[in-house]
Amino acid sequence: MPAKPLDPLSIAPALLAWYDAHGRELPWRVKGGARPDPYRVWLSEVMLQQTTVATVRPRFADFVARWPTVQALATAEDAELMAAWAGLGYYARARNLLACARAVAARGGFPRDEAGLRDLPGIGDYTAAAIAAIAFGERAVVVDGNVERVVTRLFACADPLPAAKPVIRALADRITPHQRPGDFAQAMMDLGAMLCTPRGPACALCPIAFACAAKADGTPERYPVKAAKQGKPQRHGTAFWLEHAGRVLLVQRPPKGLLGGMRALPTGPWSPAPPGLAGAPAPARWTIRPTPARHVFTHFRLDLSLAVATLAEAPPDLPSTAAWWPIDALDSAGLPTVFAKAAALRREE
Repeated sequence: MPAKPLDPLSIAPALLAWYDAHGRELPWRVKGGARPDPYRVWLSEVMLQQTTVATVRPRFADFVARWPTVQALATAEDAELMAAWAGLGYYARARNLLACARAVAARGGFPRDEAGLRDLPGIGDYTAAAIAAIAFGERAVVVDGNVERVVTRLFACADPLPAAKPVIRALADRITPHQRPGDFAQAMMDLGAMLCTPRGPACALCPIAFACAAKADGTPERYPVKAAKQGKPQRHGTAFWLEHAGRVLLVQRPPKGLLGGMRALPTGPWSPAPPGLAGAPAPARWTIRPTPARHVFTHFRLDLSLAVATLAEAPPDLPSTAAWWPIDALDSAGLPTVFAKAAALRREE
């Protein structure tokens, strides 16, 4: 603990003064006391889950140019939105994004409070707190990865993550003010992103270093303490590049499950051992390329081999979930990253 007991009331004024002078300029933010558009706050928070600010910044601009309001987004076609989301990963977010937009449009706007926001599709505790605080000025405790790091260092919280999350939230609650709670939440995020970084924290520049237990002990990089990670299992699969007359066969994956609703190359099972040609579409002479596309998902690693075949004549009937796509326009199909990597193996030949 710090040499002097931490006074929670001393944190917010010092941090907010720093934020007013040094906070990041981001396209979804409004500074100077004005309230931001709840739609832009919600959209940015969903996009930023497991994705960097640098990646989200241009994609956010594209989204709000195409769908400037939640009502406009609610009218988007599922396939249109999934294609626009391609490359941002964690595609369940995109499905929930559309479901939430439709729910908000139907009720005439976003709820102001955390409880009402949590009732919307795809909005959990963190996102509900962030929208309530930032968009509506409601006092809410907002804890993301950056905030976890700041809080664990501030209080020298040695409980390992992820089990420590309730403790960290309770500690964050102690320092969250009733005035400007949204700015405070964003200031904590910026402090973690800009100064209180995982390695080499800039303690000399930190506006709340005077109250930081980890700085007083000289051990800021020790926090947050994390439980040892287990290795991700390895899986294997085969994607099928079936070509005819300058077009390639694409399918729409089932609406639920991994990459649900996305356009993709046909694929067989993903299993602990290479499945070869299991699940191959249409009778064809397949050649498997020697080097697989490698991709890391949240819970496993995948080596996706590419099997290639060319048909002189297209099959007379295709299922409603399949279509021939022009190869020279494949970038417009919105393939998930793993299938874009597999397609690149063919297109780079």
